[in-house]
Amino acid sequence: MGTMIEYARPDGGRTKGYLASAGQRRPGIVVIQEWWGLNDQICGVADRFARAGYNALAPDLYKGRLTAVPDEANHLMSGLDFPDATHQDLRGAVLHLKAQSGKVAIMGFCMGGALTIAGAVHIPEAAAAICFYGIPDRNFADPAKIRMPFQGHFANQDTWCTPAAVDELEKAMKSAGLRYEIYRYDAPHAFFNERSPAYRVDCANLAWDRMSAFLKAHIA
Repeated sequence: MGTMIEYARPDGGRTKGYLASAGQRRPGIVVIQEWWGLNDQICGVADRFARAGYNALAPDLYKGRLTAVPDEANHLMSGLDFPDATHQDLRGAVLHLKAQSGKVAIMGFCMGGALTIAGAVHIPEAAAAICFYGIPDRNFADPAKIRMPFQGHFANQDTWCTPAAVDELEKAMKSAGLRYEIYRYDAPHAFFNERSPAYRVDCANLAWDRMSAFLKAHIA
């Protein structure tokens, strides 16, 4: 359904992403990859959003690099410049969609979930944020500084984005008086990824329904 495009970064550079279109003036959503790269599964999420009526753009944060090996994925993620990805690739994606869409949300999984929170702090042009099991370094993106509607989906069996870390996230947001929704699932990390052994169809479907209602309320 979608196609690879090139779009502008705020610094004047260019970068690429996978765009799945629903039509002119439809609301937009930036879909942020897991640590594997911009693979077919993430492109499939963008396609699913397009079928639901959203223009979806998934930036290629690794510039064409992909892996299915955890050690390589960790190396790629560790080598990513998170501030540059947030302020340039992701903000550029939001601005690109705003030129053809109405309001634009940001969302992502795992590494992309952490970058979603970073975007919610640093990208004022975004209208809403949806995070799946990822939390960034608070020194870079303090969740107390989020200034847009936020929805988070987290896994109780997660050893990376742990329940304790989610407790701290929720505490920071609550103390700041922010508008947020936090959902927790009795599932492992990556439960939304239908190509992962961790996939849990019941949890994924419930998360999709909650996310759809959130998007309808805030950007549709």
